[in-house]
Amino acid sequence: MAQSAAPATSSPAIPEVTPISLKEIAPWAVFGGILMLVLLYFVGAEQGATSLVSGENVHEWLHDGRHLLGFPCH
Repeated sequence: MAQSAAPATSSPAIPEVTPISLKEIAPWAVFGGILMLVLLYFVGAEQGATSLVSGENVHEWLHDGRHLLGFPCH
């Protein structure tokens, strides 16, 4: 007769779920928030009155992204 590869009497173990504390998430949330603000600045405001980088290189690299996200640039 045919035998199955998995034993019939064992059931899959259910992993124990441990909650993630706010202290573990907070540094990553702050890092992600700062990163998003920097990206928002470069996409939305660079080459304007508060320009940090001279020239138009940043503007040209992010030009299509500005239009895609709805930021006017010209």
